[in-house]
Amino acid sequence: MNTKKTGTAIGIGVGPGDPELMTLKGARILSAVPVVAYPAPETGDSLARRIAAPHLPADAQEIAIRMPLSANRFPVEGVYDRAARDIASHLADGRDVAILCEGDPFFYGSFMYLFARLAENWPVEVVPGVSSLTACAAVSRRPLAALNDVLTILPATLPDDILRARLAATDAAAIIKLGRHLPRIRALLDELDLSDHAEYVAHATMAEEFHGPLTTLDDAPAPYFSMILMHRRGAAWMGDGA
Repeated sequence: MNTKKTGTAIGIGVGPGDPELMTLKGARILSAVPVVAYPAPETGDSLARRIAAPHLPADAQEIAIRMPLSANRFPVEGVYDRAARDIASHLADGRDVAILCEGDPFFYGSFMYLFARLAENWPVEVVPGVSSLTACAAVSRRPLAALNDVLTILPATLPDDILRARLAATDAAAIIKLGRHLPRIRALLDELDLSDHAEYVAHATMAEEFHGPLTTLDDAPAPYFSMILMHRRGAAWMGDGA
C-alpha cells in the first residue's frame, strides 16, 4: 500500500502592497513552507514576492511564474500549464507549495488559474487576502456601499454600451483595469452626471499611493494598479440607502 503523503498547494493572498496588510494566517503558513511560487514579469522583480519577503523562509525553493505584462501577448494556457506541472512535481514529492497572489486569490486573482489546474488532483487551500477594492476604499476614505445599495465591479475594458447600462442601474461602482481606457471612462461618467461623485485611486497602500477627485485628472493613461470608486449619492452614508 502506498502511504506516501502528498503536499498541499496553498494560495495566499498577500494584499494590495503594504506588507503589514498580509494576514497573520498567510504569514504563518508562508514562514514554514519549503516551496514558494509567485507571478513575476518576464524580467525583473515580482511584486507579490516583494510584499511577502519579510515572511519568506531563507531556505525555501522558489518558482517564479514569468509572464508577459501585455494582455495581447499573454499565452495564458502555456504559462499556467507549465507552472501547474512544476508545482505538482513538488506536491507529488510531499512538499507543500505556497502560491502568492497580489490582493485576494479569488478576486480577479492569478491564483484561480492554478487552482483550476490543481484542485481536481491535489489538496488545495485558499487563504484570503485584503483586496485592492477594500484597500482603495480605505485609503480614499470612501465607504463602498450601505444598507441596500448595489455595488457593481466593472472592468473598464467593457464596451461603452454595457458600461453605460451598468452604471445607470447601480448605486455604487468600482471601475477597474483603467489603463488607456481612463479618458473613455471619464467621458461616460460625465455623460451620466456621475463624475462629481467619483474618486480616482492609484497604487493604494504603496509608497506611490495617490487618490483624488476624478474631475481633477488629466487624460493620461492610468497605471495598472488603479481604479475609480463612484457612489451615486456622493457618499454611502448620505441619504437612507434603503
